[in-house]
Amino acid sequence: MVAAVDPEAPRGREVLEALCEAYWYPLYAYARRRGHSPEQAQDLTQDFFAYLLEKGVLARADPVRGRFRSFLLAVYTHYLANRHGQQCTLKRGGGRAALPIDAASAEGCYDRGLVLELDPERIFDRSWALTLLARVLDGLRGQYEDAGRGADFEVLSRNLTEGPQADSYAAVAARLGTTEGAARVAVHRLRRRYAHLLRCEIAATVDDPGDVDDEIRALFAALRT
Repeated sequence: MVAAVDPEAPRGREVLEALCEAYWYPLYAYARRRGHSPEQAQDLTQDFFAYLLEKGVLARADPVRGRFRSFLLAVYTHYLANRHGQQCTLKRGGGRAALPIDAASAEGCYDRGLVLELDPERIFDRSWALTLLARVLDGLRGQYEDAGRGADFEVLSRNLTEGPQADSYAAVAARLGTTEGAARVAVHRLRRRYAHLLRCEIAATVDDPGDVDDEIRALFAALRT
């Protein structure tokens, strides 16, 4: 996390850029919930990350501690407040650096989230949690596909949790063409690998490894809202 927010540290800018590209949507949703139009939210998010990536911007801030999620929202809130009332309308396509934002997908996700009627901070936390979990799932899927087991992943992934949508081990075994015992082992390995990737993803967004468990609890609490 320290390297991620220090552009002068080894690989610092590269890591920060990766985090920005991964977690732009929660800020887009936050801006939309604050009353900005889709176009304004897209431009504000683009311009904010360009601002973050400029040399010296983060160095002028207080030393960053804790969660990247909390830091990012605090800085973004301050950024929006400073822009309020300024006569400096953002020009479409005129940002400092292009961040790959899928505007149509972002607005679709935002529309679906509106049914929850969350305030800006809560929709940010929920969007962050959903983005993080999607990244973990995509990473796990990629590992299985690289191993030539993409089809197995599609069968097993229904059992990442033990909820009502999970298949029985007998059903998993039938779909995989294996024994129930082997299916149970395969599901266990999938869950264990998923948990490991989840912790790795979260560890990249906190300063203290001891905060990982607290962040996991916070993010899953956001999903229960």
